Amino acid sequence: CFLTGAAKLVVVIAIFLLTFYVISQVFEIKMDANLGHIFAYLWILSKILFYFLLKATKPPRYKCGISKACPEKHFAFKMSSGAANVVGPKICVEDNVLMSGVKNNVGRGINVALVNGKTGELLDTKFFDMWGGDVAPLIEFLKTIQDGTIVLMATYDDGATKLNEEARKLISELGSTSIANLGFRDNWVFCGGKGIKTKSPFEQHIKNNKDTNKYEGWPEVVEMEGCIPQKQD
Repeated sequence: CFLTGAAKLVVVIAIFLLTFYVISQVFEIKMDANLGHIFAYLWILSKILFYFLLKATKPPRYKCGISKACPEKHFAFKMSSGAANVVGPKICVEDNVLMSGVKNNVGRGINVALVNGKTGELLDTKFFDMWGGDVAPLIEFLKTIQDGTIVLMATYDDGATKLNEEARKLISELGSTSIANLGFRDNWVFCGGKGIKTKSPFEQHIKNNKDTNKYEGWPEVVEMEGCIPQKQD
């Protein structure tokens, strides 16, 4: 990437110098051209040069806006929890926003996106109210997830009050370690999978603590990005 940017920079500088030379020759022939016009042309040329310099040095953008490209046979993902009870969570996989406030498919509690582990295709999205709702629909939903499915979860507002032992156990079987300690208004994001043999490395958890909370009554947003290995046959 660095060599490509440097090569572009050399080309841009060469074009600038060539253009300046041609214009200077024209002004030598047209003796009636005033100095103000010359500076005007130079100003325009400098703006054009600055634009191309920015393009030449601009860092590449990776899928979902993650910090580096994923290797082959991996799916890029980025996700964030909700911000207090104001801004909903966001889940992106392979440059496709699966859940967000803009898409109007997130809600209070635990937000879940299911993705095909082989193709990266979205299978389903759901949210379960863990404050005013019932944990039973979440349990039933977790039981229907098929082996090989990537499971992404993010909390919004409160994702723990209605959780019981059965629900926590089902989520831990997807690779979560923090679910056992998830408490009232904690912020939590997790990416695991059905049939996973080990604990997932993709998990972030911040406790609700009145002494450290960023927002009144809620901790700061947690964000996470990474590369999910594609399921192989």
